[in-house]
Amino acid sequence: MSKFINNPNDITKELLDGYVKAYKNQVALAAENIVVSKKAKSEDKVAIVTLGGSGHEPALSGFVGEGMVDCSVVGDVFAAPGAQRLFQALQMFKREAGILLVTLNHSGDVMSSNMAMQLAERMGIKVKMLLTHDDISAGIDTPDEDRRGLAGCIPLYKILGAASEEGKTIDELYEIGERYNNNVATLAVAMGHCTHPQNGATISSLPADEMEIGMGQHGEGGGGRQKFISADDTTEKILGQLLQKVQLKEGDKALLVINGVGATTYMEMNIVFNKAHDILAQQGVEVAAARIGELLTVQEQAGFQMILAKLDDDHIDYINNHKSNAPYWTTLGK
Repeated sequence: MSKFINNPNDITKELLDGYVKAYKNQVALAAENIVVSKKAKSEDKVAIVTLGGSGHEPALSGFVGEGMVDCSVVGDVFAAPGAQRLFQALQMFKREAGILLVTLNHSGDVMSSNMAMQLAERMGIKVKMLLTHDDISAGIDTPDEDRRGLAGCIPLYKILGAASEEGKTIDELYEIGERYNNNVATLAVAMGHCTHPQNGATISSLPADEMEIGMGQHGEGGGGRQKFISADDTTEKILGQLLQKVQLKEGDKALLVINGVGATTYMEMNIVFNKAHDILAQQGVEVAAARIGELLTVQEQAGFQMILAKLDDDHIDYINNHKSNAPYWTTLGK
């Protein structure tokens, strides 16, 4: 394994130290592994808190900032943060308006969230959890509780952050988020492999002429291994499955995101987006919000995640027209 690191046990601390130093006007460390927006949100507005392991940069802390997430609680590499650390963050953001806790559906994150919420409720902290479950690799009819959270959470942060700044209540935010949750789907394709940066272990391995559809957040296999095919053929196959889930029809407005997972070039991502956009246009679907880039990575994994969502008008407004100064999703707007 060749990586520019020092002591493997210091990876999370050092990467967070470097991150907040680089973006000191936007983010800060409020405590160990707790990244917060440099500009504190008014306490009459709902705080948006999220959690997850390091190793997926820029996710999740790259989306902390005014107009997006107020606090990211960071675990060790590919590991959920402990409940006590999350509880510490919830205590920091205690307010009458409440806290919306956005949790990706992975066992460690869910366990920490449930335990921290129990502790918070005993302390009179108002908190509600929104669980993301956009991965459809287990099948489009798989129950929500059995579907993993992938990079579909990133546009959700933008929607919720904007709605919170607008003054929406915690129940209104939950409803806005659940409408998005119920109309978004993500599917990943992998080629090559990634390694765990602390020990060099190979998380998944693929022959040079093969790819796998259905990759998980940490490079886990998805059961869709096949011979490598072209960008257009891959796009058609993935988008076809996403359309089965999202059920877009002529006249609908969509979100389309291509998320690179570590070793896929922007050239490749643009080519994939081009084909997906054209297929949607042929079906009379307008791509009303879009993104191409590395939002949530898996170290040096090659491949991408395609995110497709049917958007309501308020979702489009929150994504496109509202300000954010998060380091990895900076936008001008109202």
